[in-house]
Amino acid sequence: MVRLADIQELNMQTLVIYDIPNDRVRNRVAERCKDAGLARIQYSAFIGDLNHNRREALFLKLRQTLGKKSGNIRLYPLCDKDLRLMKEIAVSESDAAKEKQSSQVKNDGR
Repeated sequence: MVRLADIQELNMQTLVIYDIPNDRVRNRVAERCKDAGLARIQYSAFIGDLNHNRREALFLKLRQTLGKKSGNIRLYPLCDKDLRLMKEIAVSESDAAKEKQSSQVKNDGR
């Protein structure tokens, strides 16, 4: 039989995403995520291993950080199965710039 204490000790990848208009609050939220050991994966998204207790502690810190300011913060615990299904589409800024230059040269040389 699985005990609640056993589940709470399991680390799970935790995805934190947020949409906060206030720059100061948004920066503080990012710092709280970094302090919790999460890695930035996009401007307003972090991911990392957290057990139940650390995830709850982060949730409380983030709620306190947001306070009464407008914004939205979401924490998603992700199991290994779901993480294995994750897909990513990424184009670096330098690759995008090269593609833009290439298409401009093609268009100019008609």
